[in-house]
Amino acid sequence: MAPSEGVHVRSGAIVWGMPTTDELKQRIESALPGAQAQVEDLTGGGDHFRAEVVSDRFTGLSRIEQHQLVYGVFGEEVGAAIHALSIKTSTP
Repeated sequence: MAPSEGVHVRSGAIVWGMPTTDELKQRIESALPGAQAQVEDLTGGGDHFRAEVVSDRFTGLSRIEQHQLVYGVFGEEVGAAIHALSIKTSTP
């Protein structure tokens, strides 16, 4: 079953409900140890987010590669339960 509105995938399991900003922050920081993330719900609807992520992992990577690392945390959820995700990345 592919994720759709109201469904998101966490650790390979399909989970009902929209992700929260706290959950997205936790997932980014777990996937990128040492990272600091701030996540904002842009519309209040739980599906349009902005994430600012600071991580040593981004050192030497292009902006596109940095963003791919963050998008990779959420996989197929981006475009589904996470309708939009704006990302700003930087190194410490």
